[in-house]
Amino acid sequence: MVAAVPAGATVVELGPGTGAFTRALRERAPARHLAVELNPRWATLITQRHPDVDVAVADARTLPALLAERGIPQVDAVVSGLPWVAFADGSLHRVIADALAPTGVFTQFAYSATRWAPPARRQLADLRTHFAQVVTTPVVWRNLPPAVVREARTPVRR
Repeated sequence: MVAAVPAGATVVELGPGTGAFTRALRERAPARHLAVELNPRWATLITQRHPDVDVAVADARTLPALLAERGIPQVDAVVSGLPWVAFADGSLHRVIADALAPTGVFTQFAYSATRWAPPARRQLADLRTHFAQVVTTPVVWRNLPPAVVREARTPVRR
């Protein structure tokens, strides 16, 4: 999931939870790393484990304000561990697309068994509205449970 993130990138991590991808992102040495976590306990955990990560306790939909507060005009990558249902109303994809640089990438991790559920299908259609390129990786069977990653590139400006 982090392979799409360029080294030295400015990265936003949505829903880092307990930090499963945070460590891998740090190893890629992003220039700046903002983690947006709604759960205060998990945000504290991320702060303790990764003091070099800027952690905001906030809803992902407030991303424009969070970036403005930090003087970040655009980011190179948005990595999401949020479930498909978090994207149900479609507004979060617009927020993400607007935050990304023209060459930016959005990556979304999900369990493969859920990708055919209605929220996942709606999310895929919405991604195709906001990004010129959308790819779902093959199933990663070594992950338990098996997972896929969606990568969306070239945000469509409206």
